[in-house]
Amino acid sequence: MKLNAIAAAVLSVSTLWLSPGVAQAQTTSQAPKAAAAAASVDHQAVARHYAALVHANYSDTLAAAKDMQAAIATFVAAPSADGLNKARQAWLDAREFYGQTEAFRFYGGPIDDDKGPEGQINAWPLDEAYVDYVEGKPNAGLINDAKFKITKANLVAFNERGGEENIAAGWHAIEFLLWGQDLSETGAGDRSFEDYVDGKKPNADRRRQFLTVATGLLIDDLSYLTKAWEPGKKNYRAKFEKGGKESVRKIIVGLGSLSRGELAGERMEVALNSQDQEDEHSCFSDNTHRDAATNAKGIQNVWLGQYQRRDGSQLQGPGVRDLVAAKNVALAEKTTAQIAESVQGAASIPAPFDRAIIQGSAGRPIVEKTIASLVEQSKLLVESAGAVGITKLTLVEP
Repeated sequence: MKLNAIAAAVLSVSTLWLSPGVAQAQTTSQAPKAAAAAASVDHQAVARHYAALVHANYSDTLAAAKDMQAAIATFVAAPSADGLNKARQAWLDAREFYGQTEAFRFYGGPIDDDKGPEGQINAWPLDEAYVDYVEGKPNAGLINDAKFKITKANLVAFNERGGEENIAAGWHAIEFLLWGQDLSETGAGDRSFEDYVDGKKPNADRRRQFLTVATGLLIDDLSYLTKAWEPGKKNYRAKFEKGGKESVRKIIVGLGSLSRGELAGERMEVALNSQDQEDEHSCFSDNTHRDAATNAKGIQNVWLGQYQRRDGSQLQGPGVRDLVAAKNVALAEKTTAQIAESVQGAASIPAPFDRAIIQGSAGRPIVEKTIASLVEQSKLLVESAGAVGITKLTLVEP
């Protein structure tokens, strides 16, 4: 969701209360090594490596999204059940990379500043009837409105027009067009490929066009973000790398805000409390459990300064942990352990998420434990900021 749609709260390190029961530091024998390794790390080194990590993650996301675009192009050219399944799998594959990029948000960077494309990349929840037909409303949506011209410019103009759930662009519009409504308690949506076959479903040609144009717009937006972080250019990255302590403040704002306000709050607590499928992040594909896992992994990536590339190679360099360890090894290890607990918890959430949140389900305690861990790690991240000289943060709160 957009940053301006969520209340922000200023948290002062000096007044932060940390609850007991947090995972304690690992073995003290690791402390001298960690301190020695971190001693040469400064704010600027962390900012530079973060920029490299961000560019790598967005580059991988863009490459995976282009594979999705190719699969969708093949499908719309000759709709078939097999083609639809391949397009769906390509969407799921690309989401694995995009989910990790959510740690790069919430501080007014290229994705979510005043001109940022976040709202047309990953906005949710989506009112299905705004895009296409739904059960009981066969003529609903922009696709079935012959007066609506399907262009990139119009998808941008009509995205969130008249309400935040009027989503016309991005991952979840594409997801809905691939899966359709999720009317099952045990599985994902089951849209037929015949929705895209002329003579089988009204406006099949417009549905093919909408899916193609929405995918192209997503590629444009991901390309914009990748270029903003490209090395050796006069772009956002160039300024960020010179930001020193201010850039590290932004990094920690992103980690803390995703931890508490967005992932624990908007994406999990809201759904847990409502037990409503409509509050599920990727409800059409039943991929919400992976959204949570990749979001948590993205936080860990930045904290540790590591990221596994799409080609399997490992990017490694100074992370926020190293900067904190130079000042307070115990706090760095404590935060590292808490983040690892969150990653493990999120990865353990069973699918489908909309069943795991139901009262009495076996998955609900796992979701609750993961939320608690994310809340705790957000507190530790604020304390870590204080350890490296950043005494006030504005974090997204639920």
